[in-house]
Amino acid sequence: MLELMYAGGWLMVPILACSVLATAIVIERAWTLRRSRIMPERLVERIWRLHQEQRLNEVAIAQIRDGSPLGRILAAGLVNRHHSHEVMKEAINDTGRHVVAQLERFLNTLGTIAAIAPLLGLLGTVLGMIDVFGVIMEAGVGNAGILAGGISKALITTAAGLSVAIPALMFHRFFDSKVGRIALDMEEQALRLVEVLKGEREATGEASR
Repeated sequence: MLELMYAGGWLMVPILACSVLATAIVIERAWTLRRSRIMPERLVERIWRLHQEQRLNEVAIAQIRDGSPLGRILAAGLVNRHHSHEVMKEAINDTGRHVVAQLERFLNTLGTIAAIAPLLGLLGTVLGMIDVFGVIMEAGVGNAGILAGGISKALITTAAGLSVAIPALMFHRFFDSKVGRIALDMEEQALRLVEVLKGEREATGEASR
């Protein structure tokens, strides 16, 4: 590995840095975007029971808010539960945008790495080929071994860049799609809670959620 690093030249350093950063982001997002952490099971049903038992006070709402991202969205609606249907939805939508933005944290960075890693590799190859042509001008084309070695070294950075960019792009698309699905599910549960509290839907359907 060290030999490849030395052979690829100084551009292998930013490529390696991109690899380390992308790996850290993937691990962090895989841990953070667990559905069980974001959307606890039967949270809406528990809130409805607290409401029926008249135990939905400020302390209970604060616990719901601090418990999960979905709880933060639902708590925004619960704080405004004595207001109109539209006010509750507006509060939920405002908080939901902030929560989704937090779920998308670092995804732009991961996408940027997927875009620039192959460009860094290509730049390294171009610089390497310039050196190869410099050798040709000095020694001619008679020594095929020198030319082949120079070309292989020039291509190392391209291979390294693609090795970083391909998995980074795959994970970026995966996490982006996962955030989108989670956002839709959270919106569905939040709107269902509003309808239940406002008497527009029966709470019995919540037991299966």
